[in-house]
Amino acid sequence: MSLGERLYELRKDKKLSQEEVADKLNVTRQTVSKWETDESKPDFDKIVPICELFEIGSEELLTGKKEEITETGVATKENKELKKKRATFISVSILLYFIAVIWIIMAEETFHLDDGLMVGVFLLICGISTVLLVYQGITLYNVTARSEKKKEVKDKKLENIISLTATIFCFVYLLASFITMAWHLTWLIWILFAVVKQIIVTIYEMKKGE
Repeated sequence: MSLGERLYELRKDKKLSQEEVADKLNVTRQTVSKWETDESKPDFDKIVPICELFEIGSEELLTGKKEEITETGVATKENKELKKKRATFISVSILLYFIAVIWIIMAEETFHLDDGLMVGVFLLICGISTVLLVYQGITLYNVTARSEKKKEVKDKKLENIISLTATIFCFVYLLASFITMAWHLTWLIWILFAVVKQIIVTIYEMKKGE
């Protein structure tokens, strides 16, 4: 596939007209048309804006070969979406814990509700928050890990170690939460998990490099 054909396909994928592409790249529609028919090539200073417009790397634009993710991690659109989703789950979970604490205070001092109802709603809110944390801590982490490791040989050992660690932390979190009923504090265990996970990855990479 020629460069012109790639530019045409990329424009169609983005559902943009030649006029829209020309406007975004500050060129004329005729220039875009000549690019797509291989009558001319984009100037060097247009390569980066074109890549940004179509959200691709320069190698993919010029050769058609998609850039692979390296060990240091090249941020892809998919990875960014997964990270945003994880951040959203964590933020909502923390917010729910604060809401649970506010509820228990307001229900007792303002609404004077029955203790059973007050505690029941409190546990329900904490339970939802816990499910969200567990989901992002295990499920979304595994999805992100797989998407960030698009290598010919995946490091299964490290992935298994981290999955096992996440499972242990989940068990400890639930056990500590139900024993102490301090749901507004036990979520800090997941912050500790993030630290421990990073330590594991660092040690593993150091040993791997020896």
